[in-house]
Amino acid sequence: MAALGILILVLLCLLSLSLGARPIAPSTVLDAFLAYDGQSMEHVAVRAYRVPRTLLGLACGAAFGVSGAIMQAVTRNALADPGLLGVNAGAAFFVTIAAGVLGIQAIGDTLWFALLGAIVVTVLVYALGSLGRAGSTPLRLLLAGVAVGSVLGGLGSAIVLLNPVGFESMRVWSIGALSGRDMGIVSAVTPFILLGLAIAAFIAPALNAMALGSDNAQALGTHVIRTRVMAAVAVTLLAGAGTAAVGPIGFIGLMTPHAVRALFGPDQRLIIGGTMIVGPILLLSADILGRFLIPGELEAGVVTAFLGAPILILLVQRQRVNRL
Repeated sequence: MAALGILILVLLCLLSLSLGARPIAPSTVLDAFLAYDGQSMEHVAVRAYRVPRTLLGLACGAAFGVSGAIMQAVTRNALADPGLLGVNAGAAFFVTIAAGVLGIQAIGDTLWFALLGAIVVTVLVYALGSLGRAGSTPLRLLLAGVAVGSVLGGLGSAIVLLNPVGFESMRVWSIGALSGRDMGIVSAVTPFILLGLAIAAFIAPALNAMALGSDNAQALGTHVIRTRVMAAVAVTLLAGAGTAAVGPIGFIGLMTPHAVRALFGPDQRLIIGGTMIVGPILLLSADILGRFLIPGELEAGVVTAFLGAPILILLVQRQRVNRL
């Protein structure tokens, strides 16, 4: 199954490099790497535009998917997702502040604001969802995340409206898109994503124990607090870096773990590993599909919203939504 997923991912990468407003033959794509000609528009299109777009699809697809898998495991919440719980909105809002208020445009600088926004909102949502005697429940966390995300989204939109010309460069980014990125962005966010993925793989065995509840996990020898802290760090790195690079693309973190769980079962080690493959498959598929749905192009963030919304409705309607 994993080999099939890798094969599909390789095929999608080839399609991402070949398809677009101007289709490019696979042989020409290969020549762009082996015999690059700077005078060829097709070679330039492949190397300067489609390669960064494809690499970001791989990196950010894995980042959003794995961050969702970690959140679902730690909170034991089938609805946990960086987008639904406001993490992406927090990262996006802090990037908006950095770009619009402080005048910071370089992705290497706004990345730190995205990471800060991700961790601040993660703590805030969990605190709000835990208020009251009942403590945190999947529904309370979801409502807190939607509320915080909506408030931050509204504030961010208000800031953009105050200076629409200055925020023109962020218009496509705010929707969630892989297009218009260069290798500078890829090189800036990839180390953070790789570190987040490494932490996720390291804590995957402990997440199996966490799925049994904190008391049972501690009885089995799992260091609960350390696991939660490392999980929070991983989610911050993955969701923050992914959002800084391609914008607040939602539902990848919700859909991917459920798909992988259905294929490989509840073992978090397999879920984390499988999500690193299926997440990029979903994001690259959405990006490629968006190139042909309408004249021009439909951004990947819009496509994932169309795909993810029905899945969210189905999950909410399930009677077993409070447990994985």
